Amino acid sequence: MAELKRAAEDPAETDPLTADELLGGSSLTTKELQQNLRLQKQGHRPVCLLFEIPSSRVVQQPLSKHVVYQIVVMRSGSFDSHRVSVERRYSDFFRFHQTLLEEFNEELEDVVLPPKLLTGNFSLENISERRLALQDYLAKLFATRCVRHSPHFPAFLTESEQKQAHVLLRAGQFTAALELLQTALEIQEKLLPWQKSTLTVPTLSALAVCYRDLDEPEQAFAAAHRALPATRRYGLKSYRASLLELLVDLGYQLRRPVAQLQEELTGLRDAERGEVSTRSLKEVVIHQFT
Repeated sequence: MAELKRAAEDPAETDPLTADELLGGSSLTTKELQQNLRLQKQGHRPVCLLFEIPSSRVVQQPLSKHVVYQIVVMRSGSFDSHRVSVERRYSDFFRFHQTLLEEFNEELEDVVLPPKLLTGNFSLENISERRLALQDYLAKLFATRCVRHSPHFPAFLTESEQKQAHVLLRAGQFTAALELLQTALEIQEKLLPWQKSTLTVPTLSALAVCYRDLDEPEQAFAAAHRALPATRRYGLKSYRASLLELLVDLGYQLRRPVAQLQEELTGLRDAERGEVSTRSLKEVVIHQFT
C-alpha cells in the first residue's frame, strides 16, 4: 500500500507509459499490442471528465432508510462508448469532503458541499435539488487541480467497490467480484490522465486472480500483463514479482513465450534477494484490503 501511495503522489499532469514499457518483455498477441498502442495514442487527445447524477433511490432497511445517488462517469473530448456508474450516499460525500478539507482547505474555499438537511430528507423536491447540487459539487471539485490529481478522488469513486470485491474474492465468489472490479477499473482508466498508472495495478491484479480461479487463463494473462509495466516503472516489487510468477505459469499453460518473463523474474529476485516478496499474487491481492 505504501508503494502505491508514494507513486500516486507525483503531481505530473499525465502519466503515459512509453511504447517500450508497454512492449517490454511482451508475450501479448499482435491484436493486444495494437490495442495498447492505440490506447496510448488516445491519451494525447484533450480529455475532460464529466459527472452526472441522473437518478437517485431510497433504500429501505429494517431500522432506517437512506438515499443513494447514481454517479455516472464519462469522458468528453475522446470516444467513450461506455458510461460507468457507482452509487454513493450523502454521508459518503460528506466524509470525502472532510478528507479533502484536511489537505486542501485553502484551495477548496469556494467549493461547498450541499448542507445536511434536518427535515424533509426524503421529499422528492429535496432529493432532486440535492442530486443536482451534488452533481455541480463534483464538477467543481474536479476543476480544482490539486483534487483532480489527489488519490482521494479515485478512492471516493472506486474504493467501496474494491473492498466489496475483495470480500467476495476471499469468500471464493469470483464471478460476483469480477463485476465490481470491472466497474472500478473502468472508472480508474477514465481517471488515468490525471493519476499515476499505478492506480490500476491492484484492480488488474485482482481481476487476474479471479480469472485464474475461474479457469479463464487468457483473461488472467491479459489482466496481469496490463498491470506489469507500471510495476516496473515505479518499483512496485511485491506486485511485480507476483505478477511475473503468474504470467510465467499462465504462459506455459497457454503455450506462449515466457523466456523473457522468466529471466526478468529471476533477475529481480537475484538483485533484490530478501526484499522481494515470495507471496503469490492472490496473497498480495487479499492483503491489499485486509
